[in-house]
Amino acid sequence: MAEQMLGRPVAEALYAEVAKRVGALREEHVHPRLALVRVGEDQANGSYERTVLKRADEVGIAVEVRALAADVNKLALYADIEGINADARTHACLMFRPLPHTLDEMTACNMIASEKDVDGVGAASLAGVFMGLPEGFAPCTAEACVRMLDFYGVELAGKHVVVVGRSLVVGKPAAMLMLARDATVTLCHSGTTGLPEIMRAADIVVCATGNARTFGAECFCAGQVVLDVGTNIDADGVFCGDVDFAAVEPVVERITPVPGGIGAVTTAVLLQHVVEAAERTR
Repeated sequence: MAEQMLGRPVAEALYAEVAKRVGALREEHVHPRLALVRVGEDQANGSYERTVLKRADEVGIAVEVRALAADVNKLALYADIEGINADARTHACLMFRPLPHTLDEMTACNMIASEKDVDGVGAASLAGVFMGLPEGFAPCTAEACVRMLDFYGVELAGKHVVVVGRSLVVGKPAAMLMLARDATVTLCHSGTTGLPEIMRAADIVVCATGNARTFGAECFCAGQVVLDVGTNIDADGVFCGDVDFAAVEPVVERITPVPGGIGAVTTAVLLQHVVEAAERTR
């Protein structure tokens, strides 16, 4: 059976570091503060919001929830974002997505000041990831993949990584972050020809397509490390990943479970970004 790479110990280590850094900032009279922008009510976002609020309180980060109605017009949303950008007391901004279809999500994301864009949703932050520049922040889930590997001692340099999924939330930025660590990266998607063969040739596989249990044992081989970033609800209402965990766990060397894997680390990375944003203002 594969070793399960659990997210909780990774997250707890990050939270301990964040708490120390928050304490150091407070001694300098800097109080890290996050503005959380939510448009409408979404069950998944509500769960994440509660987690962020709980964890932020535990490490001493203040969070202001800015809840907007689902039918808010774009000018009101833009004005709210501009207010956050201009507020020197607020170091970071997290805007829940997706936004209602009546709003221009791309424009809203790009309006968040890069120095406060702690989830890497704007073009400036993404450009920083792709160009290897300290502009903004990487998307939290993509960075969580790297933090997971680091914690469990999985070396990236010289390894062949296959990333399945090309979103700007996980796939593309994760590929760039791993490339920056001297991995050789193959970026694929659900329509890639010969995908199982490509996946089997990798040392490390990152699955981030958003399709429940798509990847079975035929896609993997012994000795591999598998990061399952999928967050899906299957036909039976069960929360699961992109990987058929029951079929794949006996095959590979290490694997992240869903739930209990990458998702647990994402919130910790977010709060670490908030602290870093506050530190940059000193």
